[in-house]
Amino acid sequence: MTNDVLKYSSETQGIVSRVSLPADEEPEILSLRPERLSEYVGQAEAVETLEIAIAAARKRNEPLDHVIFHGPPGLGKTTLAHIIANEMGGTLTVTSGPALEKGGDLIGILTHLAEGDVLFVDEIHRTPKTVEEFLYPAMEDFAVDFVFDKGVHARSHRFRLKRFTLVGATTRVGLLSAPLRDRFGIFRSLDFYNEADLIKITLRSAALLEVEIDQAGAAELAKRSRGTPRIVNRLLRRVRDYTQVRADGVITRDTVAAALALEGIDEKGLTRLDRSYLKTIINFYNGGPVGIEAIAATLQEETDTLVDVVEPYLLKIGLLIRTSSGRKAAEAAFRHLAIVPAEKGQKSLFGE
Repeated sequence: MTNDVLKYSSETQGIVSRVSLPADEEPEILSLRPERLSEYVGQAEAVETLEIAIAAARKRNEPLDHVIFHGPPGLGKTTLAHIIANEMGGTLTVTSGPALEKGGDLIGILTHLAEGDVLFVDEIHRTPKTVEEFLYPAMEDFAVDFVFDKGVHARSHRFRLKRFTLVGATTRVGLLSAPLRDRFGIFRSLDFYNEADLIKITLRSAALLEVEIDQAGAAELAKRSRGTPRIVNRLLRRVRDYTQVRADGVITRDTVAAALALEGIDEKGLTRLDRSYLKTIINFYNGGPVGIEAIAATLQEETDTLVDVVEPYLLKIGLLIRTSSGRKAAEAAFRHLAIVPAEKGQKSLFGE
């Protein structure tokens, strides 16, 4: 080895070495997800069910029953899948229903699962029917059946899989086929979070992000987050940016209100799309009832967006009424938007 090579090796030793440095172990993106059930906030009944099922499965030294979570987006379905894998000591493999276009896609994933691993399928109701049929023997018998050749030469071969746990998540549980739904041993619904739990999540996330926030600021964020942890964490990041640039770095009730005013989010957590949805029903259709297709056409939005994203929270807080003849704006919606019903006087929008 020449002197030049020795010199180069000495100069770069701090950059390239056989020793794992602290920087090698740092995550690229800070995750706010809890990793254990003990850290999980909210959904008390679902968490207790999982605690009992996981403890029993570990005592029997067998995989957890297949689990399905359903509920609106952002309530923790994916987070619970990560927690189940951590608690059971297995590796998590993540995919989604639309990504499994062919049976071979699913078989490739299943055959690579080790004993005790967890397969998470998001939006499982959108799995193609031909792919879904491969799940039936995999969930019940931990096996998949291959068919070779065609016609009179066709023959079947059963491939044994390692025992695994399937965790499914869906926002449209009614679209699940009965054969698939019945093969899940644990069936839990996740509901919107109350304000107290959202405050706990906000304070925990702020500590992880190393952001200073007072109790009033956390309460204001929780109130505007639509009962959804994913939204409260997203809003916390936006308020953090605003506070660091326009304020003294401490998140308070006033900085939350100012920052979210720029985002178009009001004191009830309604976005511009939520308010446009309600105003469409009130102004164009006299408060309803009106069909969802008519509302979607007026707003030039997809029907699925309105049904899955907008309506659940409006129904939850009583601003929207869904009837057999269509959607109606509740009296609370008129009051919130400062609109006087037509039969009582002249309508007046607060403008936006």
